[in-house]
Amino acid sequence: MIGDEMTATPAPDAPPSTMMTDEEYGASRASAALWAGTSVLITDRRGRVLIQHVDYRTTCLLPGGAVDANEAPARGAARELREELGVTTTVDQGLAIDWVSADSLNAPADMRFPGEILHVYDGGTWDDEQIAAIRLPDREITALEFVEPARLPDLMAPGDARRVLSALRARINSAGPALLENGVPIAATVLDRAGALRTARAPHHLSFHVGPAPEQLSVVQVRGWLLGPDGRVLVLLEPDTGAALLPGGAPELPDGGDPLVTLRREAREEAAAEFGVPLFLGHLHDPGKPYTRLRYAAPLTRLGPPSADPATGRTRIRLLATPEQALELFDWGSPAADQLAAVHQARARLGIPRAARQPLTELPDATDLAAL
Repeated sequence: MIGDEMTATPAPDAPPSTMMTDEEYGASRASAALWAGTSVLITDRRGRVLIQHVDYRTTCLLPGGAVDANEAPARGAARELREELGVTTTVDQGLAIDWVSADSLNAPADMRFPGEILHVYDGGTWDDEQIAAIRLPDREITALEFVEPARLPDLMAPGDARRVLSALRARINSAGPALLENGVPIAATVLDRAGALRTARAPHHLSFHVGPAPEQLSVVQVRGWLLGPDGRVLVLLEPDTGAALLPGGAPELPDGGDPLVTLRREAREEAAAEFGVPLFLGHLHDPGKPYTRLRYAAPLTRLGPPSADPATGRTRIRLLATPEQALELFDWGSPAADQLAAVHQARARLGIPRAARQPLTELPDATDLAAL
């Protein structure tokens, strides 16, 4: 029995909806029932997303499927991984919960699609050994592919692509599961507003070398890991594409061939940022090319009000992220691990603490760094 008040004889003037028998209450709730689905977001070490090609539709899907009767969504996600990938693992980190409306899919009338609640779980980052252990079933799953996030809208149904990108941004942002409506966050984060990952990340899988660059190589780029007092770094997002970059850029003639002059000028122009005494990290080199790219780490000392970059006319979005979160916005391949290690060595030498993973912080105005 739901409660005595639901089975009592209603007063003559009582609204009929406030007095229900258990049967009436159950029927009312059943009439509003939704389907339940579950899926798992898995990436490789380059940040590419695992999708499945299936034999029953023309668009691709994440691993996952319908939640069985009386089955918890997380258990359903783990079951689907066993059935579809041959992998046994625990699934316990949620990324997104999506309310999918009944009219959003153009489903056939005979299906009587009532709408759906879809849960997206974090399957983590898989290495080559885990990927090699995948075993596909005899039917339904015809192929697997790891794809650049920007390709998802071309390979998935529109709502599915929106959901996956929203879940991926939620994973990077680390603020907890995103609540979605038809794949769109109810409360958009800065990554959602900027459309991060909607354009393809440029692959720069260049070897990182600690120490000075050979003198015969010309410097074509200087970028800096500018560390706030809490150990997070300054990351910039392009307002028109959502592409991420570290402060810095190409040398110009007035810089006089001094890479630190280049870095200070670019940091001011791009982000109204000033930094203290820098530490040289190393350089990136294209094999067979006569040029190199330099990397520094330095304490971030000031952030003024942002202004348009004179070179592009755009005002970039400024974020503070852990170095690890920053790397998830780039496609730098396995050499990025060496650069990350150098960043943390420099951070320790500068007496800056290691930042705990936390939600990204947007810096839209002049910022008191000491307050962070």
